[in-house]
Amino acid sequence: MISVKGLKATLDALHAAGKVTLQNGLSEDSWKRIAHLEMPVEDIALLPGEIPVLGVTSEFQKVIDTFHVAQGTIPAGFRPDFCYGKDGSVQIDLKRDISYGENGVKRPTRVLYSADSANPYEVAPMKNFIANLTCNPAIIYDSFINNPDANIGGKFKDRYEVMEEICRVLGPGTDISVEVDNPFAPESEILEEIARFEEILTPYRLVVKVPHTGPIAREDVPSLVDRSFTKGFEGGTVETNFYGHNLAYRLWEKGYRTNFTLMFEPHQIALALQAKPYFINTFIKQRCNVTFALREMMEQYRASGDITVAEKIRDLMVAEDMLSPAEAAGSLAGVIDKAHRTLAYRCANTPEGSDGLDATRHALRVLRNSNLDGSRLIICSMGGETMYPSIDKMLMEPEFADMIHRVVVTAPPAYLSRFASASGILTYQRIFMKAVK
Repeated sequence: MISVKGLKATLDALHAAGKVTLQNGLSEDSWKRIAHLEMPVEDIALLPGEIPVLGVTSEFQKVIDTFHVAQGTIPAGFRPDFCYGKDGSVQIDLKRDISYGENGVKRPTRVLYSADSANPYEVAPMKNFIANLTCNPAIIYDSFINNPDANIGGKFKDRYEVMEEICRVLGPGTDISVEVDNPFAPESEILEEIARFEEILTPYRLVVKVPHTGPIAREDVPSLVDRSFTKGFEGGTVETNFYGHNLAYRLWEKGYRTNFTLMFEPHQIALALQAKPYFINTFIKQRCNVTFALREMMEQYRASGDITVAEKIRDLMVAEDMLSPAEAAGSLAGVIDKAHRTLAYRCANTPEGSDGLDATRHALRVLRNSNLDGSRLIICSMGGETMYPSIDKMLMEPEFADMIHRVVVTAPPAYLSRFASASGILTYQRIFMKAVK
């Protein structure tokens, strides 16, 4: 017997068969955009009315008017949804969802990819493969605008010109996370800055990056930059530690999606989610490299008891902002104790964290148990030959099978593209090219 379970029909086929009719006033343009959409045959009986009436929502039309995509096309980055109209009709709506490509078709993998870049030239070759782009002041100014090797001929003068070009290159399907220049500026200035980005990116693409601030207050910025800041990362007040959280929350209240960034440790995750961010993060490279170096040094110290090794541990922890000046001036025993506690917390000697990904695993578990179904995790800041491969394998662990659709992997284009290659390509291309020579 042949099973028809899972049989689907396009709206065009249903209309041709007289199973649905079109709402008065539905334009030919709108009908051509939705006619290809499919629905399970068993769901047809659930539609209201003897012969259901089809239409599109005002939001659907707003999206089309915003992006001006080709006729008969639904723009990438939007999920078609069926909903009831007030008149009993069936309305097709469009919801922002970067898991979807053009015409309401899901992207090839549940894990999504993103570029850390403000360089439209290097983003262009991967434009069809990413669902997000992230940038910050260092990426925009240092890596691109003020870099003559990247900003060819000095074509781009400011970040707004850069964003306009990136929008043109990437199209409507890619979210773009932009960070305000100074999170400690007066809120009116921050909102003015965001409004300018919103004009360029549209509300659909705009995601505002808000950093964690820890112990840093507005007046501390000069001393932080010149390295005369005397507080350790644990030395903040309630006000400073939650400054970034409150900024992110206020932006959420105003309807903005936020990318709550600078997240390194597992204990940051649940508290960050209280600000209702669209994206949370786990920064990998710095934390991973420090963990591995600290683990090796501690093994040497335990084996030898050599004071010079303990001093190197202290120097490393000072350089990586893990010790305050007061702690650095204290006893080496205190330094060793903090190093031991750090490695234990990071599960550095167990399968949970020996690859440096304990915070990422924890973030996925916390996200799974949250009530923020639309929030996603960005895994970011990576480098070296093993970091991306380790992330790639970790995401395939059975425990996270139900969560990978909420993961975005982001990296500089040059780093990510490195893993599109392998040694065997050279071997076999040599054989193939020799054969056709």
